[in-house]
Amino acid sequence: MTTAQRWVATAFGGPEVLKLVETDVPTPGPGQVTIEVRAAGVNPADHKHFAAGQDPGLLPLAIGYEVAGVVSALGPGTELASGGGTGGDEVVASLVNGGYATALTVAAADVFAKPARLGWAEAANLLLVGTTAAEMLAVTGVADGETVLVHGAAGAVGSSVLQQARILGARVVGTAAERDFELVRSLGAEPVGYDDGLVERVRRAAPGRIAAALDTTGSDQAADASLALVADRGRIVTTAAFGRAAADGFRSVGAANPASGPFRARARSHVLALAAAGDLIVPIARTFPLSQAPDALSLLRGPHPAGKLALIASE
Repeated sequence: MTTAQRWVATAFGGPEVLKLVETDVPTPGPGQVTIEVRAAGVNPADHKHFAAGQDPGLLPLAIGYEVAGVVSALGPGTELASGGGTGGDEVVASLVNGGYATALTVAAADVFAKPARLGWAEAANLLLVGTTAAEMLAVTGVADGETVLVHGAAGAVGSSVLQQARILGARVVGTAAERDFELVRSLGAEPVGYDDGLVERVRRAAPGRIAAALDTTGSDQAADASLALVADRGRIVTTAAFGRAAADGFRSVGAANPASGPFRARARSHVLALAAAGDLIVPIARTFPLSQAPDALSLLRGPHPAGKLALIASE
């Protein structure tokens, strides 16, 4: 058994409750893989995992749901989820627990060959946002030739939605801050600002029918605009405005939706294939050394540049 450094939450609250500890890394058994972590993805779900108000009996909590790294050991008779596998293979793992670490042992069913086109930071941030985007497009039935509205188009999930919608053949209008318009355009969408008069600006940008609206922001402005522009409420979805979705009869995806977890697990292979083909990129805003995980989470919780954040455990 080897040891690793790992961030854990010793209490509930903000990044200040995190502590870097030394922990044992179990030898992998059948159906398990040990990964030397090169980068860990940083996601809103990470800080929600140790948010205030939870049962203290759950502590300490390991943090981090996705990583990219190198296989250091495979359990007896074990293959990766993508097939095969040997020591030294470059991999990504998603839907794991404790990714803010230098090494970890996880279920092989959650480990896939890393797309060679992606660097470590990009690969570590591919799957959670990519499968969320895929689910939003699937539940709203976005199809070739349709025009759709994406709220938060320059955000992590939004930027993946733009690319996957383009692959489906849809035209996208995306809301974003003006500083992020260039990114939105580079991903194949028409940007519009968040200012007052959003509905009218979207109609000017897309004079025809808006078939679906996909919201990654959770704002009332996004919900109101979606309801004004999309006739079928079954084709409006949000990742954050759960109260509005329940009150106004549109759809939501995420932890409270029992279908989301199984869908996203199944969608990992599809998202990896898009990235391997060069059809899906992951914009990176900034990287941090693993030792600065609290700083990364503090930046994530406030205004920050468009793109994902990553923790670099080793190069």
